[in-house]
Amino acid sequence: MFDILNMKKGVPSLRKGLKVLLLLSDGVERGLSEIARELSISKSTLYEILCTLESEEFLRRNELTKKYSLGPRLFELLGKGLDEFEIRKVSLRYLQQLHDLSGETVFLGVVRGERVIVIEVIEADKDLKVTSRVGARVPLYAGALGKAYLARFDDETVRKILSQKGLKAYTSRTITDVEKYLKELQKVREEKVAIDDEEYIEGIRAVAGFVETPFSPLAAIWIVGFSSSFTQSKIAALIPPFKETLREISLALKNGL
Repeated sequence: MFDILNMKKGVPSLRKGLKVLLLLSDGVERGLSEIARELSISKSTLYEILCTLESEEFLRRNELTKKYSLGPRLFELLGKGLDEFEIRKVSLRYLQQLHDLSGETVFLGVVRGERVIVIEVIEADKDLKVTSRVGARVPLYAGALGKAYLARFDDETVRKILSQKGLKAYTSRTITDVEKYLKELQKVREEKVAIDDEEYIEGIRAVAGFVETPFSPLAAIWIVGFSSSFTQSKIAALIPPFKETLREISLALKNGL
């Protein structure tokens, strides 16, 4: 078990700051002297830590009592973590169904900035497979994920995004012409699913789509396999159940199932 209070290595000031947060997690307000005494931290050092945590809204200081309690930033982070947990919990059995149906690796991720963070992976049951670890970061604007994400916007907005981000040529099959890319996005809007035909990684195909959630993180599901096994005909047959799965997960999340 990871015990943050007994860490032997790390940044001393960070460790002390984390101890402050853990101490105040019991909901009891404390002043500088009380915290210093309970944690055996000098008041001068503790004052700097408290000021930093307060400025970043990890702590809140009561102006009347001059005592500290946990701040809104912590609850914001907690909310995001709970949202991801809920998305994963609800989606898991549907991901397994897609895995069984496709025979390929299925990913679930959430959008964070310009990356998609993998929060679940169900690997293909074969020796030669595409995989990654939970916590891996995938470029948001690349491959099938990029198409599925950008198809959510109108052409004018997409043009503005592409004028800043560009269309990076990952492989010889990557679409780098803006007009051709916009036509591709129109297909995605009509079909409600995006396909990557070796456009992000040579020899790899993928299918991707986004789940509508009532939470703050935007969630995506994508299936990835080697082009030798994840053939175009296999993808075509997979699209209807894939779209239905996206719809069912969206509905389940909306209804809190």
